[in-house]
Parts: sequence; structure tokens; C-alpha cells
Amino acid sequence: NMLTLNGKKMAKSTGNNILPNEIFSGDNAILSKAYSPAVVRFFMMQAHYTSILDLSDDALQASEKGFNKLMEAVQAVQGLPTGSQTDFDIQSWKQRCYDAMNDDFNSPMLIAQLFDAVKQINLIKEGKNSITEEDKDELAQIMEIMVSDILGLRSTQTSQDSNTLFELVQLFIEMRNEARANKDFATSDRIRDDLAAIGIQLMDGKDGTTFTVS
Repeated sequence: NMLTLNGKKMAKSTGNNILPNEIFSGDNAILSKAYSPAVVRFFMMQAHYTSILDLSDDALQASEKGFNKLMEAVQAVQGLPTGSQTDFDIQSWKQRCYDAMNDDFNSPMLIAQLFDAVKQINLIKEGKNSITEEDKDELAQIMEIMVSDILGLRSTQTSQDSNTLFELVQLFIEMRNEARANKDFATSDRIRDDLAAIGIQLMDGKDGTTFTVS
């Protein structure tokens, strides 16, 4: 997908650019605070990979709130009280999650389904809805698969998490390729050098750019 910053194309010449370590450290003049790699990954997953993704402080703040709400619900599932019936259709919800994945990896649709489950989890926690022990176990299992295994989101995630690292480095490789295509070699070199400074070495070859982590 194409990444913009505050609704405008990233460009070295205008100063409208930001690098991964600047997002994670908060050391920039664009964002109000630092954002974790997990939150940035969640932000990216809220847009389909074929669409334009606009990075902004408001968008990251909203993603941070959503990410925290989702992770709190995931952690709350096992502690839910159980009853003699389940007040929502687990199997139908589960199928909608898989349908989202079968729809060209439609991560925004999957996230919408996960937040339907978050709503149910909170209603059960508040005693307004009920769930059986069997359905609670299945809900916990599917939430773990969708959130952790498929979306690669973990509450303890760090910048060295392999899934997050791969996604973010690929994103900045694409940005560097665009800068090089525009003959903006200052931005291209800065991306390479800043990644190298945090131990990520880019290697250009005939089949594209790869990276290693030291």
C-alpha cells in the first residue's frame, strides 16, 4: 500500500517524513508521543494492504486506544464467568473471521469482527450476557489465533518481534525504493543509515532489497 503522512506524500524536500525509530522513540516534531511497534502494526492492519495508509498522530492515538481495548479483552476471556447458555452465535462469528481472511486477507474486516467479540466479552464481564464454559474456551482459542497468530499482535511485543520487524522493515524498504525512484538519494541514504544504526542492515540485490538483523 502507499503510505502518506498527515495526508501528504512523504518527501525529504518538504520535511514531511518520519523513520521507524523516530516513531518508537517519540524523537520527532510530527507526533505528540512515542508509539510502540505493536500499536504501529495494529494501525497498519486497520487498512487493507492495497489501500492508501495515512500516518498521523490522531490515527496512531486512535489505534493505540483500540489496540489496548483489544488486548484487554483477549486477556479477560479466560476469567469470564460462565453460565448455562451463550447469548451470541460463536460459530457464526468464527466463520465471519475466517471469511475476512479468505477475502484477500481483509485485515480491517477481521478487526471489525474481533471488536464484535470485544463487545460481547465486556457484556459478559459486566454480567449482562452469558457464555457456557465450552463456548468460552472456543472463544479464547479463536481470539488467540486471530489476534496473535494471524495479526501478529501481542501485548508484550517489542521492536525485535520478528513479525512486527518484518512488516515495518518491508514498509521502509518500499519508502526507500520510492525515494530512489524519485532520485531523492538523501532520503534513501537516511533510511538505510538509520536502520543500520539500530542493527538492521539493508542489502540491495538483483531480486530486490533484503535485510539482516545484528
